[in-house]
Amino acid sequence: LKKRLEKCNQDILDYVEEFRDFSKMVLSRLAGLNSYKAEVKSEVENLLTRIERAQRDIDYFGSVTDSNTCIEVHEDLVKQQLFEEAEEKKKLKLMLNASCDHMLAAIKSLKIVKKTGDKHGSWTKDPGKKHTKIYLLSGSVNNVILEFANIMTFTESNHALKARRVTLPFPWKGTGHIIYQGFLFYHRYGSLNEIIKFNIQKRTITDQMLLPGAGRIPAYQLSPSTKIDLAIDEQGLWAIHAEPETGGNIVITKINHITMAVEHTWDTSCNSKDAEAAFMACNMLYVVYNFPSGGTSRIQCVYDVLDAVNTYEIPVLHFPKRQGSHSTIHYNPKEKQLFAWGDGSQIIYKLHTKQK
Repeated sequence: LKKRLEKCNQDILDYVEEFRDFSKMVLSRLAGLNSYKAEVKSEVENLLTRIERAQRDIDYFGSVTDSNTCIEVHEDLVKQQLFEEAEEKKKLKLMLNASCDHMLAAIKSLKIVKKTGDKHGSWTKDPGKKHTKIYLLSGSVNNVILEFANIMTFTESNHALKARRVTLPFPWKGTGHIIYQGFLFYHRYGSLNEIIKFNIQKRTITDQMLLPGAGRIPAYQLSPSTKIDLAIDEQGLWAIHAEPETGGNIVITKINHITMAVEHTWDTSCNSKDAEAAFMACNMLYVVYNFPSGGTSRIQCVYDVLDAVNTYEIPVLHFPKRQGSHSTIHYNPKEKQLFAWGDGSQIIYKLHTKQK
């Protein structure tokens, strides 16, 4: 191309020089050579045509060169993007400890521990601590936590009298709160997407953050009060929510529980329609669906953030021996059990797991 361009440029220069010489000759002869006007005009027009053709050739060769350059740049961008995606997957595996290799195979049994009567609420143990304390957070809007020494104290009929009351500076919204390593993480009532980190023993707010994109629609259609559902698994703290931009599909975000910073976000294929709850276990999201009128809860959408499992081949998992609905379901990675709140009852589900 370069040689052809140089030749075209030289041709044009030759044509121009020829045109100049010819023009001088024409001017010197025009006065007395009227009979040659037609011939001169034809020669000039022919020369102009040749010049225009040479210019078009130069423009064409130039466009071809620019096009090849664009193709080379595009290929470089694709290579760079593939490299960055591979590096991102490596970082995620390091961050999320790829050795967490079990997945849920079945929900074996349930035990109704107590029935407080409140339709909405959450109860949990701290999987990050060695103590056996039980925490009860009743209602979808409240600011009082009840702390029990152990599960035996919690099951007693006059349980509220033996509980330590912890009053929060700001009430919570929904039932998506979680307790981890001595801290309560909850969605602040009256805010769009503020998550508060509260030290239970010192009774002080330690930190807070805003969760991008969250809080505009419910995380689950059948639990409309919960806009942000916080979860704990073997990898730490997660947030589960839905966004209008995803068509109502659930979004999960990994949060550093120490710094309260977002580490990574995934758009899942699980929809919030007819969902009542969800939980994280070993890097996998399990979404629980039901009927609007209540019925047998079932897990029928699973999402693995590391793509280690073909989730489309996982069968639907049904919750055993009860009809109704759940206000919240939280996974305890220490005991490998689910702590659920269903129709005013506090329930423990035992799990059966298998290798991924």
